[in-house]
Parts: sequence; C-alpha cells; structure tokens
Amino acid sequence: MILFRYDSDLAEKYPAICGGVIWARGLQNGPTPPALVEAYRAEQCAVIEKIGSTPLSAIQSLEAWRRAFSAFGVKPTQYRSAAEALLRRLTKKGDIPNLNLLVDLGNLVSIRYGLPVAIFDRRETQGTVTVKFAAGHERFTDLGADEVSCPEPGEVIFVDEADLVSARRWCWRQSDQSASRAETTEALITVEGLHDSAEEDVRAALADLEALLREHVPGVELVSALLTPENPAFAVEA
Repeated sequence: MILFRYDSDLAEKYPAICGGVIWARGLQNGPTPPALVEAYRAEQCAVIEKIGSTPLSAIQSLEAWRRAFSAFGVKPTQYRSAAEALLRRLTKKGDIPNLNLLVDLGNLVSIRYGLPVAIFDRRETQGTVTVKFAAGHERFTDLGADEVSCPEPGEVIFVDEADLVSARRWCWRQSDQSASRAETTEALITVEGLHDSAEEDVRAALADLEALLREHVPGVELVSALLTPENPAFAVEA
C-alpha cells in the first residue's frame, strides 16, 4: 500500500527534493505535556539566539523554498513556506503559542531545522497522497472554513485519490480535513527540504520527530522512510 509519493513530473522539476515521511498510529493528541512545553520554549529561545539579526531570506533552507514557490508561480513573500511563517512569527513576536501535542511537537522540529513539518490526520484520506502539480479541479477547504475552493493550475499540492487536497502551495497551508485534532489517532507526518544539505537535515529532523513521538506518545507505532526522486514512494504493509 503506497501512502505517499512524489509525482514524476514534480521530481523532474525539483530534483533536489528530499522528504522524510512517518506513518504514525496509536496517536493520543491533546494538551501539550509540561515536559514538551518546556522543551518547545527552550528551542524557541535557542533559535532566536541562533538567527540573531540574520534575515530569514538568507537562511539556506528557507531561500530554497522561496525559489521553489517562485518556480511554480507563487510570490514567496505573499505565500510563505510553513517553516518561514513559523520563524517569522518567532523572530517578530518572540514566541509561538502552544496549540496541542502534535502541532507543538512538529513545530519544535520545524524551527530547529528551518524545514516545513506537516502532520496530516488520515481519517478522510482516500488512497495515496501525491505531491504534484494541480490540474485546478481538485477540492480544498481552508482551516476553519466551510467553503470549498480549487487550487490554481500548476501550483504544487498534496492530494489523495479522490482529489481531496490536504495542502496547497506545497508547504503553505493544510486543509481543514487534514489538521490534527484531539481525535487524531493516525497521521502522516512529512518533513521536506530542497537546499544543498537537505538530505542530512531531513534525516536529522526525521529522527528527532520519531524520538519526540516515542517520548510523548507511549505505545505509538511508527514507520518511516526517506524519499528522493530516485525513491519517490512510501509504501507500507496494509
């Protein structure tokens, strides 16, 4: 059973893409436990100190996403990658609010490496999720919204076999259906990079995600893989 894959046309245009993927079952979401809150706050302080006065546009991992967004016709200063949006909030406001265990866990790793981390609830997903260029007819519901919209043709989306979009503009925003909530027990977790050291950073981020999940979600079941254009699909036993 293939859970996640990169479309061949996308992999051809973005040959530097490296994606870490985790299939997590037996999740228990809810308020962020005190130990994780403390770790998250410490990470935020460390990242603020590390960045200092460096412009976010000069951070290699973020700059690579800006180039990728521009390549499929999106203004990267209007629609920022999820990692840049988090770091922008952190450097301007001084902190990122706690939301829930899974979101905070993912955000902690995202700001640590400057990579977009997404946690997709799989309850409404049908079949394989593919990262591909949108045709324009696919269905997307924004977070907290009821209205269904369609992506722009040519933008990069995460989409299942029923044309339900779980993320628009690659790593800009998730759908309402895919957001992790208190009821989330099964999720697909992704961390991606396009910069020169993406493979090294994605491997490290993937390991951190797995370690944090095992520490804070007792009994969780995890299967993971590293994907590249040469190995573009994540398959598991049903």
